[in-house]
Amino acid sequence: MLRFNNPSLSRYPIQGIDVSHHQGDIDWKTVASQPNVRFAIMKATEGGDHKDSRFADNWQRAGDAGMVRGAYHFFTFCRPGKDQAENVLATVPKQPGTLPITVDLEFVGNCNKVPTVEEMATEVNAFFTELKGAFPEKPIFYVTQEFYDQYLKGNESRFPDHYLWLRSVFQEPAQEGCGRWSIWQFADNGTVDGIQGAVDLNAFCPSETGFAHLFPAVAAK
Repeated sequence: MLRFNNPSLSRYPIQGIDVSHHQGDIDWKTVASQPNVRFAIMKATEGGDHKDSRFADNWQRAGDAGMVRGAYHFFTFCRPGKDQAENVLATVPKQPGTLPITVDLEFVGNCNKVPTVEEMATEVNAFFTELKGAFPEKPIFYVTQEFYDQYLKGNESRFPDHYLWLRSVFQEPAQEGCGRWSIWQFADNGTVDGIQGAVDLNAFCPSETGFAHLFPAVAAK
């Protein structure tokens, strides 16, 4: 498969994957043994009632293999944020040593509604207000560049304080931008032993101090 990005471990020493039911039955012991997979963020929920069919199994088996785990929720524009948060609370275990909750904010795969910045901020804030009691940590926002430009750029103060996980599979984000992004999704067609088929690949912003401060669960591994 053609890959546009192939960041080295020497430059980006903490790399990982994100998965969902699309990756099928994963051999987590094999995955966890590889130096380029230090963490895994897995789809848990979508909208107000959908639960990923592989989440419970992935969460348990990845944890058993010693993998640093995180869960993500695909945010739909057509359900209230509070309803979506209740879906997360009913699905994602609250356990120590895990990454903060991630919300996936993008147009691809979403409903046809295109909310205004104000509408989007209102529902995202409602989502995290509902989650805060169980998951008080500063959350992660996964965004495409298109979504970032339309909703977050210049409007960050309207949204909850967050770490940014930026998708950029055609080029490396500008290095000076590393201050605004914490995770870079650099490929959507990667290969990892233990997973059949393609998988998304990610890297943390290369700052060892940043790893320890932002994500102690990952830095300790």
